[in-house]
Amino acid sequence: MLKSKTVMITGASAGIGAACAHSFAREGARLILAARREERLSELAAELKAEHGTDCHLITLDVRDRLAVDAAIEGLPAEWSAIDVLINNAGLSRGLDKVQEGQFLDWDEMIDTNVKGLLWMSRAVLPGMVERDRGHVINIGSVAGRQVYPGGNVYCATKHAVGAITQGLRIDLLGTMVKASSVDPGLVETEFSEVRFRGDTDRAGQTYTNFPPLKAEDIAEAVLFCATRPPHVNVQDMLIMPQDQAAVYASHPRGVK
Repeated sequence: MLKSKTVMITGASAGIGAACAHSFAREGARLILAARREERLSELAAELKAEHGTDCHLITLDVRDRLAVDAAIEGLPAEWSAIDVLINNAGLSRGLDKVQEGQFLDWDEMIDTNVKGLLWMSRAVLPGMVERDRGHVINIGSVAGRQVYPGGNVYCATKHAVGAITQGLRIDLLGTMVKASSVDPGLVETEFSEVRFRGDTDRAGQTYTNFPPLKAEDIAEAVLFCATRPPHVNVQDMLIMPQDQAAVYASHPRGVK
């Protein structure tokens, strides 16, 4: 179903984005991989070529930069311009400050990446999908887009926005054959916490010590499932949690590390 389809993944250099690249490559897709870290993208593309013979087009891109996003999409070679699936994966969190103690730069970074970046990408890619009357936008949300946890105020707000934007997209796209889905993970062990705590690996590692978290590959398989349903089926949203996490504030301590 994905053989020779063109799939674009943002935030592709690590974590869920890289795992999605592997899953879609396995199914025969050709990949546009976008992220800020050029070296990581090149390494990933080499892996995919060696393992699956995957053709990749690499874009060094910060989704916060609207002009750069527009230029990247407009500048795609003709053979890469018809994007079949857009996976809006680029996103991050910063800190766990209370609002009254929050850092403005952290807020800007989360809002500009998680909300505006997703919008810039969608706005650039969707017109082509609508014109061709086919395509699929899959947004990586979070359980934080459904529940709010202490210190998660602005990050949770951005992921609530992702859910609202995705729902709005489905309404806007009604009457076309373009789909919009949201995949919302619970706790996933990636670089997410290391980014949140700005490289404090000890503090980041404590996030994953109480119970077995999800793996990036678990979410990639869910994204792949959404992308491979028949044309008349749209998985609107999917919530995926570790077995020991019932909610962001309710988990069973198992002491796995």
